[in-house]
Amino acid sequence: MVRTKPFAAVRPPKEYVEEVAARPYDVLNSEEAKAEAGEKSLLHITRPEIDFTPFADEHSSQAYDRAVENFRQWQARGWLVQDDKPHYYVYAQTMDGRTQYGLVLCAHTDDYAFGRIKKHELTRKEKEDDRMIHVRIQDANIEPVFFAYPDSDVIDRIVAKVISGTPEYSFTAPDGFGHQFWVIDSEQEIEAITRTFAEIPAFYVADGHHRTAAAARVGEEKRNLNPGHTGDEEYNWFMAVAFPQSQLKIIDYNRLVKDLAGMTPQQFLKALEEDFEVSLAGTEARRQEEVAAGQRDAFKPSALHCFSMYLDGNWYSLKAREGRYDDTDPIGVLDVTVLSNLVLDKLLGIKDLRTDKRIDFVGGIRGIGELALRVDSGEMAVAFALYPVSMQQLIDIADSGNIMPPKTTWFEPKLRSGLAIHKLS
Repeated sequence: MVRTKPFAAVRPPKEYVEEVAARPYDVLNSEEAKAEAGEKSLLHITRPEIDFTPFADEHSSQAYDRAVENFRQWQARGWLVQDDKPHYYVYAQTMDGRTQYGLVLCAHTDDYAFGRIKKHELTRKEKEDDRMIHVRIQDANIEPVFFAYPDSDVIDRIVAKVISGTPEYSFTAPDGFGHQFWVIDSEQEIEAITRTFAEIPAFYVADGHHRTAAAARVGEEKRNLNPGHTGDEEYNWFMAVAFPQSQLKIIDYNRLVKDLAGMTPQQFLKALEEDFEVSLAGTEARRQEEVAAGQRDAFKPSALHCFSMYLDGNWYSLKAREGRYDDTDPIGVLDVTVLSNLVLDKLLGIKDLRTDKRIDFVGGIRGIGELALRVDSGEMAVAFALYPVSMQQLIDIADSGNIMPPKTTWFEPKLRSGLAIHKLS
């Protein structure tokens, strides 16, 4: 069972929220962050290298020092203000007419250590180390992690009551996604939320594996330095936004490869036929015509074990032949596994998705037209669009203690940073 608690968030006054709120640090490069960052933007805290000309090394002491100073200044100027008492908060996101409602809360690092906060991805030490430094130097969780939890009627009823009131924040970001935020002030509702989560068996990390691991490491570091440690200190807790699993939707995470391992396009198509039924879908121009006519999913995979491939100016449909996958295995059933085993490894010699420089990944939010652009530019030789993983597949893998292959899940919309910050002391 998971432990949660309310906290006194550091957050912007409502008149500043649209200027402060920003996209997450890891979906932007330095140039994009600089272009998006207005005077009050949280990006000056999460991407402090943009304050230097030329850009500072984002991992340098210079950048880290600027991040700390900017966080201090944002509070001193009143752009970020701490609530006077602990609350839970409801955070709603709207994309393409669909809204999901999450609870902003603190989770306990012990639940991560003991496997009650379940992961489905491996983390990279260097990225963990970077996030750990940010938590340590700020003594705060500047950005939340993104959790899913098994649906709860009790939580749903509380959230429904809260959102019937006027939101504290309500705005549409430049990317077109809607964001609303309510403060839960009722002690009765706060206690009911804490009590209900104590009966929920697990949280599932949807997005933010490195931030979760970093928060747990900082908690362990602080407890080792505190001879009077009790387990209830604020550093034992970290900020998350938790959504009921039924409201979340995973979108596709696609692959591009730089070369065909010495094969011609015709030889590659012939090699694919051993494990796939291969059929021509049409040209990129034809796909664009169908999209313009309202067929938004034109040429996208329509079912599990089906893939779309862009090669030499044409889109192809690939359907894995019977016996080439294992639907009884939570990892073997994944299309990322099928593609890796039968194409990337077997035909193209790509053994390690984490380290091989011949492969790149594109989140489905960019559309499969992005795949065609990068192949047509000559940067890449072939692209594969995959059918999205389901939330149930993610949960099955996490429950079984397995790990998904790299770059399997892409969640949208991303959490907007800056709506709430959690101080560790």
